[in-house]
Amino acid sequence: MRADVMAGLKAGWVVGALVVGGAVWALAEALPERDATPGPPAPQSATARIPASRAEIALSFAPVARAVRPAVVNVYTARVVEDQVRLSPWHPIFRSVPRVENSLGSGVIVDPSGLIVTNAHVAGDADQIIVALADRREFPARVQFVDRRLDLALLRVDPGGQRLPALKLADSDEAQVGDLVLAVGNPFGLGQTVTQGIISAVARSGVGVSDAQYFIQTDAAINQGNSGGALVNLKGELLGINTQILTPDAQGGFVGIGFAVPSNMVRVFLRAAGTGRLQFAWLGTHAEPLSTDDARRAGLESPLGARVVEVHPDSPADRAGIRAGDIIVAVDGREVGDPAGLRYLVATRDPGSESRVSVVRAGRRMELIARLAIPPEVPPRNLTRVPPGSILSGVTIANLSPALAQELGAGVPDRGVVVVGIDAGSPAQVLPRPRPGDVIEAVNGAPVQRVEEVVARLQASPGRTRFRVARAGQSVECLFEAPGFARCAAG
Repeated sequence: MRADVMAGLKAGWVVGALVVGGAVWALAEALPERDATPGPPAPQSATARIPASRAEIALSFAPVARAVRPAVVNVYTARVVEDQVRLSPWHPIFRSVPRVENSLGSGVIVDPSGLIVTNAHVAGDADQIIVALADRREFPARVQFVDRRLDLALLRVDPGGQRLPALKLADSDEAQVGDLVLAVGNPFGLGQTVTQGIISAVARSGVGVSDAQYFIQTDAAINQGNSGGALVNLKGELLGINTQILTPDAQGGFVGIGFAVPSNMVRVFLRAAGTGRLQFAWLGTHAEPLSTDDARRAGLESPLGARVVEVHPDSPADRAGIRAGDIIVAVDGREVGDPAGLRYLVATRDPGSESRVSVVRAGRRMELIARLAIPPEVPPRNLTRVPPGSILSGVTIANLSPALAQELGAGVPDRGVVVVGIDAGSPAQVLPRPRPGDVIEAVNGAPVQRVEEVVARLQASPGRTRFRVARAGQSVECLFEAPGFARCAAG
């Protein structure tokens, strides 16, 4: 794509600066008062206190905003897409017409040499990327690493030997509900904008496309164009990468519910960029939420924790002595609220490191040491396209393993046979199942655990095939009878 095309795309975008201030109570200790008359003594704690005077209430976010803004960039992208256009309203033939699709977003400089983190949905598919700094310098950028499970992309620019301003990553596990935060980004292409709010929740899961995602929720205003921007604490540290909002508005209007990828997961992403492959640490347990009855029987005050249903043989959990029935309540002193929280805490640790896993067993709390590992690919995935001759011909299947299950995400088990793709024109497309991510549990009444078993049983009875597939724990039974009868029903 020519550079003048990108210049034309940017012609209508305004690069400006808009800083929204407010009262910073928690910052009162750090900033001097001007002509302040001391107020009455106020209760204090080691971390926060009620403002003691009118002057303290009037304190500004400006010092924090001024410190972080140089490290937050505007990201302008363009890519060429092919539209299928009919030659004329009466002509049945279509032709491909190239069209330039542009978008905008934000990014955060995390290394002075020119490394920038943004969202995968902002820059992951771009053909051309321009990064604009707060001081209006512009650099062409290239994508260095992408992980769509986390919706993160790493860009690199060449600053010509200069060191760029960069943000330090905070420990996002230290964040608490109620902490004041700033969101910095480029909403609607207005230019760099700062908004203020609090942390609304620190452990939101189930709102993204992958079970690897675990968000900080904030009410700081986030809108279109803020994606990839910074969520910072009042120390000026990067607490998260703003990535999505929850809204009932079809136009994507902000209603006070925004989400950011925590900085501890960003740290894992940056480490993976060096190898080009993201692998989370693995404990080797399958857990389920703790019920109120489970908590009462275990002597716990509340149903917070993850009850271990199964321990993978020869896994870190197995070697550490974790057993089915144990309730995991903490990892390295961090409370585990549910299985999603357990996955997150393990995923943000380094493979090969030791973690202290707190479990409750028979009413007694125990501290066990697990050396986390990279999940093994055993058995090998053996990607196989089902050959012609059955209703599943053209479906690509694979052996599940801890490694492939983690790679696929979405809560698939670590054993069995998973659907990873379906060819266009496959007869399976006439059925509501299977779809990529579904697990084939049985064929013609017999349980299957390997790709070879699925293929053999399909070929043994091509004219009448019955199979069961599962998605998110819900099973569906499908029946095909030649030449054209097919139906699926909940099992």
